[in-house]
Order: sequence, then C-alpha cells, then structure tokens
Amino acid sequence: MMQESPDPEDDEAPTQSDRLSMLSQEIQTLKRSSTNNSYEERVQKLSVAELNDLLEEIETAIKDYSEELVQQLALRDELEFEKEVKNSFISVLIEVQNKQREHKETMKKKKKLKNGSPQNGKQERGHMPGTYLTTVIPYEKKSGPPCVEDLQTLTKILHAMKEDSEKVPSLLTDYILKVLCPT
Repeated sequence: MMQESPDPEDDEAPTQSDRLSMLSQEIQTLKRSSTNNSYEERVQKLSVAELNDLLEEIETAIKDYSEELVQQLALRDELEFEKEVKNSFISVLIEVQNKQREHKETMKKKKKLKNGSPQNGKQERGHMPGTYLTTVIPYEKKSGPPCVEDLQTLTKILHAMKEDSEKVPSLLTDYILKVLCPT
C-alpha cells in the first residue's frame, strides 16, 4: 500500500498566524537582546530606508493582528449568540415539560371528580385549557445538533405551547414546511 507524501508546497507557505508569531518573536527578541539604550542606539543607527522597512513590517503586523482580532471577536459573538439560543431553548423546554406535568395531574384530578359525581351531559366547546400544551413537535434527528435557526423556531413553538396560544398550529405548520420538508 502506498502512502501519499506530504505536499512540499504546504510546508513552505506560513499561515497568517505563523507570520504574526514570527514577527512578534523577532520584535521581542530584538527588545530583549539588549537594554533599552542599545535598542534605541540600534534604531538610531538605521538608515531611513531600513527604518521605513521596519515601519512597514510593524504596520503590516498591526494590520494582520487587527484583522485576526476582528475575526476572533466575530467568532466569539457568534458563539455567545448560539449559547444564548441554546439556553433559551432549554429553559422554555423545561417550563413546557413542567406545565405539561401539571396539566396531566390536573386532568387526572378532574377525571376522578367526574367519575365520582353525576354528569350534566354538557361538554365545553371551543378552546379548552391545555389544548396546545399537549402538542407533539415532530423532530428528525440529523447527524449533528440542530442549527441555531431551527432552535429559534422550536423555541417560538415552545413559547406558544407554554402560553397555550392558538398560534401553535400555524407555527407548527411553518416549522414542518420550512425545516422538515423544505422544497
């Protein structure tokens, strides 16, 4: 069996973070190599062209560090938002589960009371409390966890279920059409 040898071109091109690290190390080495006086003396002995080259290298490093910082901050914000969405989903899910448990216990108590007393023969019409609380949300397990958008949609449905809102059927329909059966 033959093994592929690593591509020599991959090793030759340093990444941006490698360049930044090397430049940073060079500057630190230059500063540490002697006292501040000799560093200043060396800088004073540099020609204008050498100073311009050094300035250009430092400006490039600052620009590269700034770009890297902006990218890392954007990633941090994205991860923080994802964490908030997940925490919100978990909180609402727990609230709905607790409310479902309470509803189930209430229904058992009502059933016991109805079995012990005579029936009027009248049934309530319209929206009965707890109607949407018992809704089952279809979920298709994928290779990984649900994406942030799916979690946001599920959270909206759970909020509506918790409030026993009449919006549940339309939210559920939208979820099924957009997430489970996209066209």
